[in-house]
Amino acid sequence: MDLFVAMRTFVAIVRSGSMNAAGHELGVSGALVGQRLSALEDRLQARLLNRSTRQQSLTEFGGTYLQHCIDILDQVALSEGLAGDPDGRPRGRLRITAPTSFGAEALMPALGAFRAAAPDVELDIVLSDRNLDLIPAGVDLAFRIGVLEDSALVHRPLAPYRMRICASPAYLAKAGVPDHPDDLTGHEAVLFALGAGRPWRMTRDGETLRWTPSHAITVNSGHAMRNAIRAGLGLGMLPAVLVQADIQRGTLVPVLEDWQLPERPMSLLYHRDRHMPLRTKRFIAFALSKFA
Repeated sequence: MDLFVAMRTFVAIVRSGSMNAAGHELGVSGALVGQRLSALEDRLQARLLNRSTRQQSLTEFGGTYLQHCIDILDQVALSEGLAGDPDGRPRGRLRITAPTSFGAEALMPALGAFRAAAPDVELDIVLSDRNLDLIPAGVDLAFRIGVLEDSALVHRPLAPYRMRICASPAYLAKAGVPDHPDDLTGHEAVLFALGAGRPWRMTRDGETLRWTPSHAITVNSGHAMRNAIRAGLGLGMLPAVLVQADIQRGTLVPVLEDWQLPERPMSLLYHRDRHMPLRTKRFIAFALSKFA
């Protein structure tokens, strides 16, 4: 058994979530993935994964061994990169995660410039509104919105994430245009599921007012939320990047623009690494130039 192949297979299983998904990523069958895992466990005389028909989870030893595998494979990739990049061009695979709305509306349109500057870098973009754990998910860089917990990760501040309150022209024609937060009483709203119970906080000239929507539709997708607001289902507080094009087209109308909404901090996260690959360094510089 090739130990490096077995290590790569084990890491792929954990990152992808299943043996079949790992097989698809590696270009082999799920059955072969299972055989490689069993052979690795036999070699180590230890179980790496708790497995059932529906789910899998790392054993305590498996979690420790996973980190060793990632460290070893990263060093191998670094050595291969140094040997294969005599011209100093960034190469290799870079896995990046970002919140769905930011990723779709801001990150993806900007990637053409990075691809032009680093055509040999393979980009694997994972859009998710869950904060993925970088090591198990195999993530090199993460865009994060919100206050960060204490972490050993390096975090570079980016421009704050701005929000805007919008509605469709048809909804405002029916329900009226609010000129003051007090006018929001009785209005319908479309809310993002993660913050559905929180009041909207608005500030102007030192005065802060809060409004908690009572007639609301709740969805777990920013794009679905935008579509519902476009369809006239109510007011919504959305990321500015998600509604800018609609506002320019007139399909959404911003309201209460003279009231300041809370801005959410945004950061770029990555592991501190003395041997950081050139591709990662280049993308960090690119991201800071575009989004800081």
